[in-house]
Amino acid sequence: MKVNQAEFIISAVGPSQYPPDALPEIALAGRSNVGKSSLINRMIQRKNLARTSSKPGKTQQLNYYKINQDLFFVDLPGYGYAQVSKSKREIWGKFIEEYLLHREYLKLVLLVIDLRHPPSKDDQAMFAWLKHNGVPFCVVTTKADKISKGQWQKHVKIVKETLQMEKSDRLVLFSSELGVGKDDLWQLIEQQIGWGADQTAEEPAAEGEAFAGTIEPAEKSEEG
Repeated sequence: MKVNQAEFIISAVGPSQYPPDALPEIALAGRSNVGKSSLINRMIQRKNLARTSSKPGKTQQLNYYKINQDLFFVDLPGYGYAQVSKSKREIWGKFIEEYLLHREYLKLVLLVIDLRHPPSKDDQAMFAWLKHNGVPFCVVTTKADKISKGQWQKHVKIVKETLQMEKSDRLVLFSSELGVGKDDLWQLIEQQIGWGADQTAEEPAAEGEAFAGTIEPAEKSEEG
């Protein structure tokens, strides 16, 4: 998808503030400071549309970014923020859960995880929750540029094993600095929202063959 227009729309604190545009929504979930804002900026080729912050827990609303007239990126509050009170976390948790379970236009959740470290307990809990509730998702491992390329697959394997990913689960290796994974992630998003489906005569790829490049299938089990 070629991004010709991208703009911040609203920081929503409840359903009454969600945009009424009826466009597909791609939500980003992950720990605070995992790189969600940087991922959005790389995907749309803008430097500072999605604001980044060194202060964990700063994003306390659903930040909506409109891409062309095709979709929204929705940046969810980061989890794992120790500086936020337990009561506040519980309120945000219910708010986010309601969105993820009942938002009609939500088409995909990008579960953003730092490639450098094994998924945290919070990452594991979110992964299990998304799977249990049947919410479409893809794991996106960010900050690949922070480790050597020769270590990428080793770290990807750790992520898959820690999350106990299955073959049908999707993973994209990503770097906001290098642009690694950007095209693959756009390909996945376009397919998920049906973008351009009526503009091509090409047959859709068979299941399990839809993605290549840095989009990884889930665990290639050594147990067969």
